[in-house]
Amino acid sequence: MDAPRRRYRMFVDDEWVDSASGRVLTSVNPATGEAWAEVPEGDGEDVDRAVAAARKAFDHGPWRTMAPIERGKRLRRLGELIAENAAELARLETLDNGKAIRETLGVELGAIPNWYHYFGGLADKIQGETVPLGPDFLNYTVREPVGVVGAITPWNSPLLMYAMKLAPALAAGNTVVVKPAEQTPVTALELAKLVQRAEIPAGVVNVVPGYGESAGAALVRHPDVDKIAFTGETATGQAICREMTGNLKRLTCELGGKSPNIVFDDAEIANALRGAMAGVFVAAGQTCVAGSRLLLHERIADEFVARLLERVRRIRVGDPLDPQTHVGSLVSREQQQRVEDYVRIGEQEGAELLCGGRPREEALARGCFFLPTVFTRVRNSMRIAQEEIFGPVVCVLTFREEEEAVQLANDVKYGLAAGVWTGNVKRAHRIASRIRAGTVWVNNYRRIHFASPFGGYKLSGFGRENGLEVIREYTQVKSVWVDLGAEIPDPFPA
Repeated sequence: MDAPRRRYRMFVDDEWVDSASGRVLTSVNPATGEAWAEVPEGDGEDVDRAVAAARKAFDHGPWRTMAPIERGKRLRRLGELIAENAAELARLETLDNGKAIRETLGVELGAIPNWYHYFGGLADKIQGETVPLGPDFLNYTVREPVGVVGAITPWNSPLLMYAMKLAPALAAGNTVVVKPAEQTPVTALELAKLVQRAEIPAGVVNVVPGYGESAGAALVRHPDVDKIAFTGETATGQAICREMTGNLKRLTCELGGKSPNIVFDDAEIANALRGAMAGVFVAAGQTCVAGSRLLLHERIADEFVARLLERVRRIRVGDPLDPQTHVGSLVSREQQQRVEDYVRIGEQEGAELLCGGRPREEALARGCFFLPTVFTRVRNSMRIAQEEIFGPVVCVLTFREEEEAVQLANDVKYGLAAGVWTGNVKRAHRIASRIRAGTVWVNNYRRIHFASPFGGYKLSGFGRENGLEVIREYTQVKSVWVDLGAEIPDPFPA
């Protein structure tokens, strides 16, 4: 007999309410195929209600005018509450998206509170400048909050994505409507409970679960939303950009990637091997920065691939709630089918499949599992080398010269991240400067930090998250001129 389902209500204006339509979304555990939670399915009417609450809170509530140091205290309190509830939040995130508990609890929930502490500390340090214009004028700038922010987040790392958007937006004095991914809505509502306990005022944070084409689209189109912060696939980001050409909202997009992970023959092979595996197989490859194109110098390629295969076959795929599991399930049956389709495409294109695919073990058949998959004999023109698969699939390419490595790395429409493994410090800086990507890791991979800006080039999006840089995205600059002269000259003298 199935366990009783958890039932949630959406969070609007500090109240727990049902959707206007009465419809619900069912969250399915992708590791078992069992429905385990129900949340309201929001639509345009619910978005209207949430945006109205956020607008009222911004225009008339205490949050924007509150002393910045007080906003910071509440954000830090929210971070403390997340840390106190980390085990349960991690468990719910794993139930929602299938990611291994060793990652949701051991990695993500250990770091997420730091976003709220960092931006809580930054809240009272958002400053303008004094511009020297001469003795007759005092000119200064102030940074003011943008207003109502619509935050649309993906399903692969929900709690981290909320932190990367909520923490800086709130620190700057904005109010927010969150539209979580329909596949993983639960932890956004659990986070809202902690928002209440942190005494963040009514209407400052609102959560409306729903589908992208209804709730998400309504948020993008809404005239009272001043900024959209979107993380997700490139096609959706492009659709949002087209929709917003008519309303000129502020927009940041963190989109897809097809990141090169380049290993030179002078690299520390053991480190590079671990970095390559972490870069593409952790989180079952469902990460926008996945090092899905492994570029190996031809002198080390055979040895590297042999050692990679030996290590890949030791990866434990299974129950994501088991702390011994290395890799959990994909997020949905749809995603599993997508990855399987790409594997078939790769074989049809002539790449050599060395390992991987859908597991045959009966214990894993119910879930959306996919084994770590390695392709060799890949040409960079192949679809599996050009298109984002978003699964545990790595394409091995080889190169001979540094120039060839750079050309291969840049010969893709994305530009989110890249890795460079070398013992030559000059080469490391040289390559980093030539790769067209928002993040370049040297002798490491898949690192992210609240203080370091993150975002993409090309079709990987625009705008930045994290660090001081993100405050520019959630504020606008006002220039104030004060005349210190004795009199205003007559513009139309006789």
